[in-house]
Amino acid sequence: MSRIGKKPVAMPAGVSASVEGQTLTVKGPKGTLSMQLLDDLVKYEVAEGEIRLTPLSDAQRNRAAWGMTRTNVQNLVTGVTEGFTKVLEITGVGYRAQAQGKNLRLQLGYSHDVNYKLPEGIDVKTPDQNTVEISGIDKQKVGQVAAEIRRWRKPEPYKGKGIKYRGEYIFRKEGKKK
Repeated sequence: MSRIGKKPVAMPAGVSASVEGQTLTVKGPKGTLSMQLLDDLVKYEVAEGEIRLTPLSDAQRNRAAWGMTRTNVQNLVTGVTEGFTKVLEITGVGYRAQAQGKNLRLQLGYSHDVNYKLPEGIDVKTPDQNTVEISGIDKQKVGQVAAEIRRWRKPEPYKGKGIKYRGEYIFRKEGKKK
């Protein structure tokens, strides 16, 4: 039995959920999110102040989808109430970032600047030129944008230059000895 799946998803005040066909829609103060349901695997019940999920049978496939689906529903509720944020730190001489409306301009040591166009629903702030804060209500989208920005210049192990997540540890290597 799934320990995660057994717990109901609590809906704070101001959040409403509805199941229509094969779509679960969650509305909150920050916006609206929806996801496709696995009707043949998991049963959804929207009750007063919570969403309960139960597997339709004791088959392995149903139990495997149970906990994952409950986590996805929890991410919807958290997204419409609090939102999600990822912070990237840029390290390197001459490396900097600047938010310009719906674009992010990165200078990463290439012969040209990198202009990253932000998808809909994602906000980027640059409190200083070496920090990028990515925020939005969809956890998957926020993580995907952070990964795409990081991909332009991954941190390297010798000098530690590149783009890393805040709190990420870069294993440093010793250089060549003479």
